[in-house]
Amino acid sequence: MKTKLLLAFSAILVALTFLLDPVSQDPGYHRFADVRVILGIANFWNVVSNLPFLIVGGVGLWFLRTKKRRGIIHDLYPAYLIFFGGVLLTGLGSSWFHLEPDNSTLVWDRLPMTIAFMALLTVIIGEHVCEKSAGRLLGPLLLVGASSVLYWHYTESIGVGDLRAYAIVQFLPMILIPIILLAYPSRFSAQKIYWGMILLYALSKILEYFDYAIYETGTILSGHSIKHVVAAAAPALLLYGIKKRQLPAN
Repeated sequence: MKTKLLLAFSAILVALTFLLDPVSQDPGYHRFADVRVILGIANFWNVVSNLPFLIVGGVGLWFLRTKKRRGIIHDLYPAYLIFFGGVLLTGLGSSWFHLEPDNSTLVWDRLPMTIAFMALLTVIIGEHVCEKSAGRLLGPLLLVGASSVLYWHYTESIGVGDLRAYAIVQFLPMILIPIILLAYPSRFSAQKIYWGMILLYALSKILEYFDYAIYETGTILSGHSIKHVVAAAAPALLLYGIKKRQLPAN
């Protein structure tokens, strides 16, 4: 019954989103507070602050290839692997975008993020709701995530930008994940890591919103640069949890 209600809730949110008029990308999104050129690198801090994504993604991929990965559901190994791969690619894509911010580079920032979002949603479904269903959902969810970015990019290229599908892919998991955590028991004894990830993601969005305000206080980094570091701490927290949790809860 809970699963049917969750599916119905998701379907209603998707339907309501597409009842809205198409939303194009705001050109102001590409105007960041810190545009300093350092060591010949444009927008230096917004570029290099993506390094934590590369580190966490790389370490996560390396750890999953070892035999110490006791804190995962082994049938969902591809989902964990794709998640950390998406984190690593997010660091590369975001760095590329911030070197020359516009819609053509933004697609390479958003594409790996949707990969990570969809893989994480699959993991949480597998750990809390149904392992077999999660395994079947991984491919379709990744396809939906990638398609949402490519659809937005195409609509922008023909002058009728539409962010609705991408908005669903980015924000619907952030609504569903807390509901799943509250409604379904974890396969593992510890689930605080996911609440920590949610808080870090929320904080990163706040920092992104106050990019200019934070930079104008005279700090070394702008809100957006700090956002990258905070956002990268979320997958780092998951990696820490995977390394520490040992046995499924009884």
